[in-house]
Amino acid sequence: MPITTTTGRPAVTTLGQREREVLYAVGCGLRDDEIAAALAIPEDAVAGHLARILAQLGLRDRAAVIVHAFDCGLVAPGRGPRRQTTGPVRRTATRRRPGPRWEISVLGPLTARRDGHPLDLGHMRQQAVLTVLALCPGRTVSRQELLDGVWGEEPPNTNVVPVYIYRLRKILSVGDGPHSAIERDQCGYRLLPGAVAVDVARMEELVTEAGAAERAGELDEAVRASSRALDLFRGEPLAGQPGPFAELERLRLTERRTVLVQRKLGWQLRLGRHSEVIDELSALTVAQPLNETAAAMLMRALCLSGRQADALAVFDRTRRLLADDLGVSPGRILRRTHQLILRGDEACLGLTGTAR
Repeated sequence: MPITTTTGRPAVTTLGQREREVLYAVGCGLRDDEIAAALAIPEDAVAGHLARILAQLGLRDRAAVIVHAFDCGLVAPGRGPRRQTTGPVRRTATRRRPGPRWEISVLGPLTARRDGHPLDLGHMRQQAVLTVLALCPGRTVSRQELLDGVWGEEPPNTNVVPVYIYRLRKILSVGDGPHSAIERDQCGYRLLPGAVAVDVARMEELVTEAGAAERAGELDEAVRASSRALDLFRGEPLAGQPGPFAELERLRLTERRTVLVQRKLGWQLRLGRHSEVIDELSALTVAQPLNETAAAMLMRALCLSGRQADALAVFDRTRRLLADDLGVSPGRILRRTHQLILRGDEACLGLTGTAR
C-alpha cells in the first residue's frame, strides 16, 4: 500500500489498521454487510470505521472515499474484489510480452525467481525498493515515494534510489540485453505489466474465488480456495524488510491472513466439520489470545464436538485476559456464544456466523 496520497489530503497512514482495511474494501465497491463478512466484524462497526475515515481524511461521503482510495493508489481500477460477481473466478489465458516469467514472493521473506531459478536481490534496502514496486501493481512509483517508503524520516545523504533501480533492472533482465522487468518513465518506476507474478495478487485472486464460491453456496469450494490462498504464506510477510512501507504492509498482510483463516474455519464449521477445526482454532487463540471472534469459534467447535466444559473454559480464560490486559468485558459475539452453550442450544450454535 502506498504511503503518500493526493495533494491536500491527510496521508492514508493517519488511519488505523482497521480503517485502512475498510478504506480498501469501500474503494473496491463492497457494501457494509460484505465488508463485515470479509473482515469478521459487526456491520455497525463498519459504519463506525467509515465515519472515522470521513472525519480523518476530510471527505464528504462514501463516493469521495472511493475516489480517494483510487487517487492514493490503494485500489487500482479493475483489480478489486468486485471485478467478477458471478461464479468462481476462472483464470483465463492472457497475452504476455515475450521473455522470461519473473515471480516475486512477499508472503514471507522476499524472494524472486526467473523461470523458476532464484535470484540474488542484494542487501535489504535494495530489496525494500523492489518490495514497494511489487506491492504497487499497475502504477508508477515516484522516487520520493521510494525514499519515504524505504527510509521514512531518515533519507540517505546520497541519491541511492537510481543506483538501486539500476541494480534491480540488471537482476530482473534478460541476459545482457536491455529488456528488464522494471520500466522507467518521467514520473518514476514500475514493474512491467504481465512480466512479473506477485504472490499477493494470486492470493487475492483466490480470496475472490472463495467469496464467489460462498455466494454460490459452494462452501467446499470456498474452503479449498481459501486453503490454497493460505498455503502461499511462508511465515511472516516481508520478514526482516526495513522501512515504513514494509511495516505497514507486514501489518496489513498479517491481518489479511488472520481474517482469511477465520473465514475458512467459519465455512468449515457451517459444513459441520467441528472436530477438524479445533486444532487450528486452538493455535489461533494461543497466537492471538484477545481475538474474541476466534475464541467464540473455538467455543462453538468444542461444544458441537461434545466438549462443553472445554468450551466454557475457553470463555473463562478469554474473559480474564480481556479484563487483565484491556480492562474490558467480553463483546457481544463471545457473550452470545457463552449463553447458547449454557442453554445447550446446539442448533443455534451451528448457525451462528463468525461476524455476528
